[in-house]
This record gives sequence, structure tokens and C-alpha cells, in this order.
Amino acid sequence: MLHILICEDDPTQRTRMETIVNKYILSDDLYMDLALSADNPPALLEYLETQQIKSGLYFLDIDLQSHLNGIELGAEIRKLDVSATIVFVTSHANLLPQVFQYKIEAMEYIVKNSPPDEIEKRVMECMQLAYQRYLDGKHTQTKYFNAKIGDQVLNIPYDDILFFESSITQQRKLLLHRTNSELEFRGYINDVSDLGLPFFRCHQSFVVNLNHVQRVDTANREVEMVGGAIIPVARRKMAELLRCMG
Repeated sequence: MLHILICEDDPTQRTRMETIVNKYILSDDLYMDLALSADNPPALLEYLETQQIKSGLYFLDIDLQSHLNGIELGAEIRKLDVSATIVFVTSHANLLPQVFQYKIEAMEYIVKNSPPDEIEKRVMECMQLAYQRYLDGKHTQTKYFNAKIGDQVLNIPYDDILFFESSITQQRKLLLHRTNSELEFRGYINDVSDLGLPFFRCHQSFVVNLNHVQRVDTANREVEMVGGAIIPVARRKMAELLRCMG
């Protein structure tokens, strides 16, 4: 089921949003529900932590009278529900550039002082698109690795990751390699060795994404990754690697 969550501190605006959402759900008896309508960020975040919502649709006011504004709340939601679909409903369009600063990737921005029928139309369009994505299974099929770099948490799709490598220059550091870039963050290779397939720990210092292995050299005990990187394979790991690759 596609769960919809609202965070709006103005009672009138919140009631209007609830009415629109419920009207759309009932119109076609869709497999979605209004899971929560909250007036403050802590209530929504507590609900997410306890209910573990995945791939939810969130309608967030930006100017919330709280220690978090809607954009900051969106960033916190991303940590708990990495495939969230976020829609900002605001009367402060000047704050929208912060959305890019926080890298929230919102679906839509709806201005509160728009005509009521225009607001309803755009809310329903967002629901329709989010529901179609839910049915297509695009979000549920995507898994993400969460890399904490400084004060940021980056959500990186598994399919974008070529391999992990222990840093040879700094202790307690890992390198995450993508096709055209790499990221360094705190951690140990053991932290990523139990992610499960398609990831496989082939060596004490490497975890590779088997979907991006181009060639296996059993004689030299190594694999070639997409992009040309050559990764060593421990002697005792070669047979298991071949089994996992089918």
C-alpha cells in the first residue's frame, strides 16, 4: 500500500489537504491510505521510526513553527525513507533554493495562494504519479547504501556501486568506487561485507558488486570490473565467487 503523510501546522490548510487526499483515494478505491496527518515534524519522524514506512508520499509545509522547517524535515525523511516522494506545499517560494542545497529531490512545489482548484489538481496529479510508480515497483526494487560523509548522508543506489575498498592511507576509512567517481567515508570493510548479493567480499580489503564484474581470471585470482579496475581475489574465495556468479 502507498502510504501518504502530511505535515502542516495550519489547521485549516491541513484539513484542506486531508480532504483532497481522501477524495482522490475514495474516487477510485485505490490501494493507498492517509497514514498520518501531523502538525509538527517530531510527530511525523516518530511515526516513521516506529512504522518503518517505505516509499511513502509526503506533503510538507515549508514554514513549520518548529525547530525544523519543512525542507530540513524532508532531509530527515530521506534518512528514514530513502525512496520517499516529497511534495512541498508553501507560501514561501523564496525558500525553495534550499531544497537543492539539501539535495532532497522533491517531486513538486505547490504554492498555497494558488486557486483552490489548481491546488487540488496538482495534489491529485502528484498522487496519481506516485501511485503509478508504486504499482510499477520502481522504488521497492531499488536498494540504497547510506554513506555518512561529514554532516551529510548520501543515499547511493546499489547499482551505482562498483566496489568498496579499505583505504591504504588512512585507518578506519573506506572508499566507495562508482564508474566515474569515488567517495571516502569512515568505516571498516567488515561494515559492508554483509550487505548480501550482489555484493561479495572477495578479499580482506575489497567487496565487489558482482553485477559489475566483467571478467574473472582464475589463474591470477583476480576480477576485472566495469571501467577496468583489477581487484584481487583471495584463494579461498574464488570457488565461492564463481558459485555466486552462477
